[in-house]
This record gives sequence, structure tokens and C-alpha cells, in this order.
Amino acid sequence: MKNKEFIPLLSDFLITYLPEIKGVSKNTIASYQYAFRLLFEFMDEVKGIPPEKVSFTNLINGTIAEYLVWLESARGCSPVTRNHRRAAIASFAKYAVKKAFKEALEFYSQVNDIPRKRVPKTTDMKYFSKEEISCLLNLPDTTRKLGRRDAVLLSTLYSSGARAQEICDLTVNDINFGTTTVLRLVGKGNKARMVAIPQNCAVLLKNYLKSNGLNPNSVGDRKRHVFSSQMHEKMTISCVEEIVKKYVSMAKRTYPNLFKRRGYSPHSFRHSIAVHMLECGESLVVIKAFLGHTSIETTTIYAEVTPELANKYLSERGNAVEAVKIAEETATSLLPFLKTMSKFR
Repeated sequence: MKNKEFIPLLSDFLITYLPEIKGVSKNTIASYQYAFRLLFEFMDEVKGIPPEKVSFTNLINGTIAEYLVWLESARGCSPVTRNHRRAAIASFAKYAVKKAFKEALEFYSQVNDIPRKRVPKTTDMKYFSKEEISCLLNLPDTTRKLGRRDAVLLSTLYSSGARAQEICDLTVNDINFGTTTVLRLVGKGNKARMVAIPQNCAVLLKNYLKSNGLNPNSVGDRKRHVFSSQMHEKMTISCVEEIVKKYVSMAKRTYPNLFKRRGYSPHSFRHSIAVHMLECGESLVVIKAFLGHTSIETTTIYAEVTPELANKYLSERGNAVEAVKIAEETATSLLPFLKTMSKFR
């Protein structure tokens, strides 16, 4: 197999270049891998080209543009997610054209010609109401093993505000059970944060680990991942997406007057906890630390969800938020909110 073919170059890009040369985080690599996994899925399902036959030749003439449209139309991805997938492919195209100029030039040129899709500031944020969260968390059949796993996963997604990748990466060692149970989540850029979860979720987690024979005090077990699929010890983002999709579809049938929006995803749980925290009076500074946002500007999107939250944000802007000690505030003022979550499962 020639070194300048698509598959070997992609393999070198993901396995060698990104981690060893560029030094990007594991989560970024996983995100790039997922973008290409979806590309292979598109090529197989829509173009009839199996993964092993994908080449630079069949990725030109508008194919990448079609793939990005497919992400939104067939998979319900948001413009933001579409832009992330495009960025992954553009990064590889830049790498490929340096390694195989003749073979990859047209591919590189066409990918570069695809602009980032504009994301309107008024984009409808997909989040669940408190009633919808309560309904969702009670849907899994906990008399079955997979149902118990799904109940704990959905509860943890909401209670921790974790991203899908952070849930996949969560190990037994990342859970510190106590009067207040704390999870260690590793987010973008390999940045770790500690988040407290409510007692009801902590009990679910503890019972789940016990039922799966995982002992938090065992050195060997502490390296194990908390959530596994039926095939692998570590769950994948696509598996989390399918679980969420399954229960949202079930919820839409069971509660026809709720769940009116389209395109709910694992991230909807993260949006939901942020909105509910703000509704309960938590400050944007606390929510920023809880979610692991780099900038407070990212967190302010939640203040625009409803007029009530917008008014609260406007009154809060007069405070010297930069002077607040985030770690101290997170450890104290978050506790009252956690107690309000006890009714969710």
C-alpha cells in the first residue's frame, strides 16, 4: 500500500501527528476520529463506498459539502457541530497536502473553499425543562441491567453537566464518594475540574458500581471506566448519543405535550443543568466553574434563554464577578442547588 493513499495518511495524522507532533489533547483526537467515523458512515450509506475504498479521488466534486449537509439533515447536528466536523477535516487536508501534494491538492482546495456555517446568535438552545428531566430520568427499565446503566448515565449527564466525551472517559478513580460526592471530569485541553453531584445521583452511582462488581477501593477496579457498552469496556460518544436518542424518542411518545423541540442530544443535559442552576439563583461565575468554561462570555448564553434570566443577568452584571473566588463559591453556594435536585430520580 502506497504511503500517499488516503487511509495511511489519515492513520498517521491521527496516531502520530496529532498526539506526538502537535501535542493536542486526547479529547480533541477523539473528536477528530469521530468526525472521520461519521464521514466513513456517510460514504458507505449514501455513496455506497465502503471505508476501505475511500480515497482522495472520491472525496472531491462536492462530497465533503454533501457530508456536512448530511450531518445536519440526517443526524440532526447543529451548525456548531457541523463546523467542528469541518474543522477536523480541514486540519487533516492541510496535513495531507504537505505529505502528498499531488494526490491531496484537489481535496485540500475544495475543503478550504467550504466556509464555516454562520451560527446565528438566536440559535434555539435545546434544553429540557425540569418536568421533562424528571420524565426522562424515570423512563429506563431498572429491572433490566441495561436499563439500570441507562438510568445512571442519564442522571449523571444531568447532575454533573458533563460533556459526552467526559462521561465516556469517567473512571471509578474519578469518583470521590462522601458527604458530598465529587466527580473529576477532564474536559477540553485536558483541563480537569471537580463537580459536586446530588446525593440521589451519588447513591445511583454507588449501587451501579456495586452491581457491576466494581470496588472503588480496589486498585485494579479504579482504572476501569464507569460506563461500558455491550461490546466495549469504554463507551463511545456515538453510544451515548444513541442512548439519549432512544429515551427522547420514548419520551415524545409517552408525553406528547412535552419534548416539543427537535435535535435533542447529550449536550442538552448540560444546557439543562446550566439553565436550571441559573433559574435557582446560582451566579454565572459558579456555573462557569461548574461547566468548565474558559470564558464567562460562553456562560452568558444561558442568560438569554428567557426574559426572566436575561433580566437576572443584567442585574448581576454590576457585580465585580472577576473578584469572586470561583473555587470557594463553587464549594459552598452550589450545595443549596444540589438539594433541590433530590426529586429527580
